[in-house]
Amino acid sequence: QVQLVESGGGLVQAGGSLRLSCAASGRTFSSYAIGWFRQAPGKEREFVAFISWSGGRTYYADSVKGRFIISRDSAKNTVYLQMNSLKPEDTAVYYCAARGVRGTYNYPSGYDYWGQGTQVTVSS
Repeated sequence: QVQLVESGGGLVQAGGSLRLSCAASGRTFSSYAIGWFRQAPGKEREFVAFISWSGGRTYYADSVKGRFIISRDSAKNTVYLQMNSLKPEDTAVYYCAARGVRGTYNYPSGYDYWGQGTQVTVSS
């Protein structure tokens, strides 16, 4: 079992930056791949970024590629999402999730454990 807690969200102007954190409890955290997803009002939850358990593989949605960076610090049981050059369309609740064994990395069904989410609002 893994418990995930996101933090770091807030209000930022377009062009600004935020760093989200996903802190995990559980001794097996380092064996989980982690994904970040986001959900805007009235929209489905969408994939943002993925990092493998070792940190050696990362994938990004086309909409954030070149602006967002996912990383992990296994010693701190934490995964980060550095978000740069933020746009109003990045406004959403951001969730981190621990990958399960089914599904694919870029769909919510591929994840077994979820955090409660953190709000990111980008003003124009």
